[in-house]
Amino acid sequence: MSPVRRCSRTACGRPAVATLTYVYADSTAVLGPLATYAEPHCYDLCAEHSERLTAPRGWDVVRLALDSGPARPSGDDLEALANAVREAARPQERLAPPGGSSGAPSPAGREADPMEVARRGHLRVLRSPDS
Repeated sequence: MSPVRRCSRTACGRPAVATLTYVYADSTAVLGPLATYAEPHCYDLCAEHSERLTAPRGWDVVRLALDSGPARPSGDDLEALANAVREAARPQERLAPPGGSSGAPSPAGREADPMEVARRGHLRVLRSPDS
């Protein structure tokens, strides 16, 4: 299988550059940059077919700007990445639980929320505020 995604149009073997999605509730066709993953309800189109795209009568076509080349990180992206690395490297503080007793900290190094009933992976079950 080729790593390059091809145009979804019959008998067209050109590389895809855009993804077409229909929003049936709004009677809108959305044509935008090539999606990260091929989805079964979307259509990948080459440059020629994306330029010639028409929608059914009464429908709107929304054309989002297509990428002209590979995305380059901006200064904001690099700063956010640096901040995330600093945060991950910061040692976690172990706090005493409310009331001064020494309970076991949660796996993440923080005390458990008093409203927390159970935990499974990153999901938490919380008590209802009125109980």
